[in-house]
Amino acid sequence: MKKDSKGFKVKNKFRKQCLNRLKFYNNITKIKKDKKICKVLLEQIDRQKAKNILLYIPMDIEVNVKPLINVLRKRKDIKVFVPYMVEDSFKAVPFRLPLNTGRFNIKEPRNSSFKRFSIDLAIVPIVGVDSTFKRIGFGKGMYDRYFWRLKENPYKIFVQRTFCQSNQILSDKYDIQADYIISH
Repeated sequence: MKKDSKGFKVKNKFRKQCLNRLKFYNNITKIKKDKKICKVLLEQIDRQKAKNILLYIPMDIEVNVKPLINVLRKRKDIKVFVPYMVEDSFKAVPFRLPLNTGRFNIKEPRNSSFKRFSIDLAIVPIVGVDSTFKRIGFGKGMYDRYFWRLKENPYKIFVQRTFCQSNQILSDKYDIQADYIISH
């Protein structure tokens, strides 16, 4: 079901408010918050016994999960995947260096995988959530399309430096919902 223009405008207004809140932090505050969030993420990964984990290469306003990626890559029992932009969505590819700048100025590894991987756990950056805890992202629909196309349903953890939630339902039926949300 398509949103009417009023619903679309409300969602975009909420998105802009959340993005403005996320731009507010200085580097010291970001580092402290991100370190705490990554610690909780690692606890959740261990609790879920996840082996194939989808992370992301962070932009400045997103939780910096690079230290977590480094920790997980050293573990022999875990494989780390990140998005590689393809058409209107992305595919999960193994994290490998070097990273190149792709669409939307997002860093990504080379398209090094032609095999599909079953993701156990996905760590997904959010701009905010609506009253049903469905994801409000940057408005491109990449994550929604990715998860919609999966045969399996991985455990999804949303992360955000500062929790931003609407008291209204802003999502569509295809928007993804979190199993767990971590914010500071």
